[in-house]
Amino acid sequence: MAILNNKAALLVLVLSIFVIITIAESRPVFHVAAKPKAPPACDTVFGVRKGDTCFDIAQNFKLSTPEFDSINPNINCAALFVGQWVCVDGTA
Repeated sequence: MAILNNKAALLVLVLSIFVIITIAESRPVFHVAAKPKAPPACDTVFGVRKGDTCFDIAQNFKLSTPEFDSINPNINCAALFVGQWVCVDGTA
């Protein structure tokens, strides 16, 4: 009976050390790879004209700012230029 108690105590000790190390490292014990996201698909584009802003374009095409941003992830709204193509209809 003493051997069984020693094995149980050893098992608890090993598992406790494993949990402590896992918490200390702040990493998950088992990593589940996330499904890669598909890039946005654009159905309609619009050429930026003089004076256009992302907000104006989004309003003209009845898009919310988050919708516009989600279908245009690589657009820098602070640096729009005339002739630049932006997506105005698509899926994120």
